[in-house]
Amino acid sequence: MKAREAVEAKHVRAELLPNQSIELLKALHLVTRDGQLNADSRRKLKQVNHFVGLLQPAMDDALTRFPQPLVVDVGSGNAYLGFILYELFLKDRAGELLNVESRPELSAKGQERATELKFGRMKFATADIEGAAYPEHIHVLTALHACDTATDDALAVAIAHKADHVALVPCCQAEVAQQLKDARPRVDSAMQSLFSHPWHRREFGSHLTNVIRALVLEANGYQVTVTELAGWEHSLKNELILGRRVQHENGIAKKRLEALLAATGVRPKIVRTLGLA
Repeated sequence: MKAREAVEAKHVRAELLPNQSIELLKALHLVTRDGQLNADSRRKLKQVNHFVGLLQPAMDDALTRFPQPLVVDVGSGNAYLGFILYELFLKDRAGELLNVESRPELSAKGQERATELKFGRMKFATADIEGAAYPEHIHVLTALHACDTATDDALAVAIAHKADHVALVPCCQAEVAQQLKDARPRVDSAMQSLFSHPWHRREFGSHLTNVIRALVLEANGYQVTVTELAGWEHSLKNELILGRRVQHENGIAKKRLEALLAATGVRPKIVRTLGLA
């Protein structure tokens, strides 16, 4: 079956994760009332479900180590990820899930839906990522397609609140591409060749942004894995950065980060926020 095709009701179960209910997906309007999965919803569900599958080790670890784990999903939008995480991991166990979303109509709708579903430990906060109020310690922090510097805001929150696990899917990184353009006169000529053309600058800037984010996590004591979220047919914004906190800090990673920033002449928001260079 092609990725962009709809799925008839009798075949929808094959698209789902174990223990994932069609009833929840109907409440989220990802599955139609008659049980079908249209092409756009299938694409969204594929991304979220694959993200959930890759998050399972982090969720299992948090549930094993902490009596009341706190999961925070920032830039939650329609909260598809939050609802699915809650149903699969928290509904019949312990813990709380906090969704942070700046658009009041979305957070209000999400809270209403959580109440209707009797997801009593699923909460919504209407706030920007960097302006929200968070508990002192976060166990798992997620950000799925937080656009441009919003991913940096999510990363800063995770580090400030010593999140045990971090999972970020960045989106539409534009800040560093502009900084590369401004930095050209100060950068080695061989390095300039990597981003002298606007197309290359945009692509290299996006890659460099995520390399810096991974190094920031490592410098702050995280073991980092960078991998693919889902097949390209489901999303072009496809990079997943996973971090597990294993130590207080990593001096070697910090030196690598400082060297990279010096060589490229950029200072993205996460670097400025944390005062790293």
